[in-house]
Amino acid sequence: MTRKIAIIGDHFILPEVFESELLKTCIEYNLDCRLRLEDWPNSPVTHGYEGAVDVPIREFIGDFDEVTAFIADAEILVMHQSPVTDKMLEKLPKLKFIGCSRGGPVNVDINAANRRGVQVVRAPGRNASAVAEFTIGAILAETRKIRIGHEAMRNGVWRGDLYRADTTGRELNEMTVGVVGYGKIGTRLVKILQAFGCRILVNDPYVQLDPFDIAAGVEQVSLEMLLEQSDVVTLHPRVSHETTQMINKNTLAKMKSEALLVNTARGPLCNYDDLYKALKNGIIGSAMLETFSIEPTPPDWPLLKLDNVTLTPHIAGASVRTAQYAAQVLAADVKNYISGLPLVNLCRS
Repeated sequence: MTRKIAIIGDHFILPEVFESELLKTCIEYNLDCRLRLEDWPNSPVTHGYEGAVDVPIREFIGDFDEVTAFIADAEILVMHQSPVTDKMLEKLPKLKFIGCSRGGPVNVDINAANRRGVQVVRAPGRNASAVAEFTIGAILAETRKIRIGHEAMRNGVWRGDLYRADTTGRELNEMTVGVVGYGKIGTRLVKILQAFGCRILVNDPYVQLDPFDIAAGVEQVSLEMLLEQSDVVTLHPRVSHETTQMINKNTLAKMKSEALLVNTARGPLCNYDDLYKALKNGIIGSAMLETFSIEPTPPDWPLLKLDNVTLTPHIAGASVRTAQYAAQVLAADVKNYISGLPLVNLCRS
């Protein structure tokens, strides 16, 4: 029996990468694959937060009608950031399986898929190591004055004063790092941070600490305690009703005046107007921002003008390994589906 598979990739996870892993993993099955390439990241996704779209999906790229026409009579859809809505599913009666190569497939209306008997799987932890490593780099860029020194030398200025006792950076082994969110990325980050010898605080009301982390001295605390005691606060929760704009004027006021805030998670976690005021007025010391409420950021965005902020264009999860691993995870569950075996990474409503 031939299985028709629609594959939609982009310039990060190429459709050929998906296809190669599927053919390798499902070698005993006859697969009929069709490929489509979206222009991301050359073209931005539609974020869809704050009511920007009238469908319950976020962070997608692709025209609804064009994607529907491409999927057509396929039984299996494997993709990265393509939209899947209830109206699209209504026109796709033969579609029975969706593999989305993200940790959280916010571009898929999972409730609608489940109602229509379409199984959806994801790739949890696909970029956990990439984001954790990037976060370490982000912290060090600020705490060890790497960004400041780099920017000065680019402008022909030798900042020898950064060796002064009143301006030099601090080592992580003398600092307290607060990790908000203890999922795949948060747990990986905690493991890496232990090698630096810093005190580690964790806040996540939905999970318990790993016994090995407890033995290593990691502490699970309230968000208030974490904010008050941390020299570095790094964000790693999912966006939800509870976490949207969790960093605001009230929570920023609880942080140390020299604290560093790192956001390599999602833009909606922060109220960026409040953060701008806190950074400008010395409520906190600095920030490293990798995700934003609007992407791409407007060229006149006030946070771009501050000299105590490090900025990167939402690239923490980008690595060759992330793309390959995500394709492998989906291919394994496609094989499970075809074989009639339980799905490992099934999404439920």
